[in-house]
Amino acid sequence: MEIILKENIIGLGYKNDIVTVKDGYGRNYLIPTGKAVIASESARKVLAENLKQQAHKIAKIKADAQAVADKIAAAKPIVIAAKVSATGTTYGSITNATIAEELAKQGIEVDRKIIVMKDAKAVGQYTATVKIYKDVSAEVHFEVVAEGAKVQEPEAEAETTAAEATEAEA
Repeated sequence: MEIILKENIIGLGYKNDIVTVKDGYGRNYLIPTGKAVIASESARKVLAENLKQQAHKIAKIKADAQAVADKIAAAKPIVIAAKVSATGTTYGSITNATIAEELAKQGIEVDRKIIVMKDAKAVGQYTATVKIYKDVSAEVHFEVVAEGAKVQEPEAEAETTAAEATEAEA
């Protein structure tokens, strides 16, 4: 069954997309809740006309999404301190909600539902993808460190290693 989405549905598609779903999912959930309509010929014509009229609005939304993606790319690296066992695995895991909180601390408000990542369950460096709009996404690099361990900023590490290298040469 082909339907036209009326709103963004994570894992299925974006507003005004024509997608194919199983009949039961469409008839019993998406259409009754108002999240979609059946993609008949008349509905497709109405959609095409609406998209034509909304082209400038969509361009603005995409530009705003690109601005958020640029802010995320320019953000300083995220370091998350977590309780860690002796083997280096965390008690619990670092999830997309944790990444959303850390981005909010830097002044970048992002819904946790649009962050795609595998849960970080050990100490190390990871990457999460923030899917802001259809073709606009940004990568967030973060590091999980042991709670209580000395946390250094990446610039400070570079300065420290440069200072150690000059001492070693002398």
